[in-house]
Amino acid sequence: MEEVLQNIYNGILDGNRDMVRTNVQKAIDAKMSPAVILNDAMVASMAEVGKRFEEGEYYVPEMLIAARAMKEGLALLKPHLKEAKVASAGKVAAGTVRGDLHDIGKNLVCMMLEGAGYEILDLGTDVTPEKFVEAVRDSHVDFIAMSALLTTTMPNMQQTVDALKAAGVREKVKVMIGGAPVTESYARQIGADGYAPDASRAVALAKSLKA
Repeated sequence: MEEVLQNIYNGILDGNRDMVRTNVQKAIDAKMSPAVILNDAMVASMAEVGKRFEEGEYYVPEMLIAARAMKEGLALLKPHLKEAKVASAGKVAAGTVRGDLHDIGKNLVCMMLEGAGYEILDLGTDVTPEKFVEAVRDSHVDFIAMSALLTTTMPNMQQTVDALKAAGVREKVKVMIGGAPVTESYARQIGADGYAPDASRAVALAKSLKA
């Protein structure tokens, strides 16, 4: 079955959805451990995708294609992960902040985090501070991932952090922020737990915050 895992790994790297789907199904049919399929093939491959992106070998289109192939396989695997009670790495509520309708970066972050074993609650775009508070209170998320692509919508990140504090739930969640105009110093300024300049480093940030 090593060959099947390798095929899943390679299929994600190449963005070959059919190859990923076929081999995930083969692994499931062979009664392979869902955790092994997830961690040894899918998570490992997405980690390699992130590494290649950071090294300048992959760009955003390659990351998106790989992430979509991973999602195809994950859709098949998810019911089996639940049955096997495979724990997620954590639950993330992600959204582009109020007033901002950009979603490519946010979508890529969601896919990369999902590829790393995180459970994703995608709140979409134009997300109000209240929606983020609701996600913490009602869905018991471990992380909030906020994106802003406009300097004019960045202040809504601060408003969201303030709303979390006002609702008494700020200590229950780690807040990650990102987006083209966002910086590390801005993250510190508004009291976020961390900043990631791209989707690959969002995964590394989430892992470091959970540790």
